Amino acid sequence: MSTPVKNPETQVKRPDEPLFKRLTRQQLFIPVAALVLLVLFNLIADPSFFAVALKENSLGNLVLTGNLISVLDNASELVILAIGMTLVTASSGGQDISVGATMAIAGSVILRMVCGGQVTADTMQMNLLLAVLIGIVVTALFGAFNGTLVAYFNIQPMVATLIMYTAGRSIAAWINNNQLPIINDLAFKYAGTFLPGIPVPTPIFITILVIAAFWLVLKFTNLGLYTQSVGINPNSSRLNGINPQMVKLLTYVILGVCVAVAGFIRVSRSGSINYSRIAENIEMDAILAVALGGNALSGGKFNIYGSILGAYVIQFLTTTLYKYDVPSTALPAYKAVVVILLVVLSAPVVREKLASLGKAPAAKEVS
Repeated sequence: MSTPVKNPETQVKRPDEPLFKRLTRQQLFIPVAALVLLVLFNLIADPSFFAVALKENSLGNLVLTGNLISVLDNASELVILAIGMTLVTASSGGQDISVGATMAIAGSVILRMVCGGQVTADTMQMNLLLAVLIGIVVTALFGAFNGTLVAYFNIQPMVATLIMYTAGRSIAAWINNNQLPIINDLAFKYAGTFLPGIPVPTPIFITILVIAAFWLVLKFTNLGLYTQSVGINPNSSRLNGINPQMVKLLTYVILGVCVAVAGFIRVSRSGSINYSRIAENIEMDAILAVALGGNALSGGKFNIYGSILGAYVIQFLTTTLYKYDVPSTALPAYKAVVVILLVVLSAPVVREKLASLGKAPAAKEVS
């Protein structure tokens, strides 16, 4: 019989426990604190950072513009990937580092379908929904490939997904014969820009739909429970009638679906693809979003909404750095320093130290 693991969040809190200590115990403390700091910094440095205006775009349509809109819009792909990455991390205790390369495959497949094999197409040669579904099936199969290596061959997730990380972009280029397809049909770009007459970027709506879909799945199915159970103790899960291999495989397939949706948004923004640059390093941001959300990268209990918030924090940071003219070549360095600080602060040992700051005076008074 396994010994039950005590969860600090489920323990009864003492009425006299300091407020700061109670706050630091919360899983979302670090991402919320980081977001508050970024907001305060921008309020002090330049309050116009938060200005939102209605302006005409290149097509003459009135659309919402501003840094906040950019954060919500540009974070869309990362949020969707972070959701799938959270499930993979929780079930397998590892991360999929191939999501950027697989996004390139998804985008390449969708462009191949809508362009009908042509290098340049003025109108879509296939129904867009069907093309996206084909892209989802393809990336789900690649997700199943990664999941099989992890679940049935017991290969460490980062090593297993290194295969697709290395080969994915070459596969994406091979799908279109090393050509860069371009689709000029405005209807194809609606998903990555704006729907006619709607001033809010379409990716924001797609992200809301994805979040709502996962909320429904987690609420009305046992996916979340099974995922956490397998991540905590796969042997005990098996004794309770859960198939750990199947659960792990399923989470990788789900991540593959998320990758396809994110890839579709990315290629829809421009109507083309650059195999070597599309979604470059986005896998690292997705992993960081999971960590910033307070989720243990070793698997087990997870909070998918923490990962979503972590994704928005990362994009908020990126937009802030661009706002203050940080060169694109130096951006990863600035970003890495800040994110490392946030991840270190989210470590359990550091959070315990922060929580005990007010403990010594209280103990002295009792004695």
